[in-house]
Amino acid sequence: MRLYLLPVSTRRTLLYGSRLNTAASAHDRSYIDRGADFAARKWAQWEKMEGGWQRKVVDYGNHAFRRIPFEEWGLKSVPPLSARRRDEELRGRDKVELVFPPAAIPEHKAESVVQKLATERQALHRQRLLWCFVGMPITAPLGLVPLVPNLPFFYLVYRAWSHWRAINGGKHIQWLLQNKLLQLSPSKDLDQLYIKDGQAPTEEPSGKEQMLITQKQIQDFSETLDLPAVEIELERAIWQVERALGKEQEQEQQQQRQQQTEKESTESEKKDKQS
Repeated sequence: MRLYLLPVSTRRTLLYGSRLNTAASAHDRSYIDRGADFAARKWAQWEKMEGGWQRKVVDYGNHAFRRIPFEEWGLKSVPPLSARRRDEELRGRDKVELVFPPAAIPEHKAESVVQKLATERQALHRQRLLWCFVGMPITAPLGLVPLVPNLPFFYLVYRAWSHWRAINGGKHIQWLLQNKLLQLSPSKDLDQLYIKDGQAPTEEPSGKEQMLITQKQIQDFSETLDLPAVEIELERAIWQVERALGKEQEQEQQQQRQQQTEKESTESEKKDKQS
């Protein structure tokens, strides 16, 4: 397995896990994973439909999925730690590489970055997993309505599975770190995608978070890593980070306008008193 650290901005990094031994991983997959694959194939069939309620469900669903935090998608890409996988990784049969661009992430910081990504959202995922379990019995009776799929129930089931996978992906990474099984693999090829005008990414000279990659570079990452599946992950991550930075900028501008208004109001009051 390979873990990739792909900085999206100066403060946010996409974690992505890619399994190398596909034959072994297919044999080691749980019934939950097989069920998820069946749902994915069915979803792909619905996407090909030109109309109907299935197509509407897909359109609304994809709109909602795009808003699921990219950090969650990243943890989900790391397989749960089964007994077989634990044994293979301990024996060195399944080596785990940590690939990253040293120009953006210094080698001495790589493990701390992946440690943070594996642990910082664990409490949130546990809390939301619990709420999904609370909501399932409430929405289950909607399935009694004829000819109408129980979308709220199935959405909660999916979100519960998603949070469960994210939790277990994070646990797997923590286990790898604790047992010192991660092999650092700095990539010079990745460096070339982050170095601009001969300069490595800076440490926010303006004190503000800055984007490090753009949507136009997604295909370059895919070709450099020979990993087509990473394209959708990067597209989602870049879109979310750009959207978040846009909102922060709007809030900052709004605060500045409010401060300017208050300042002008104060000056006006002083002039009135003087007159």
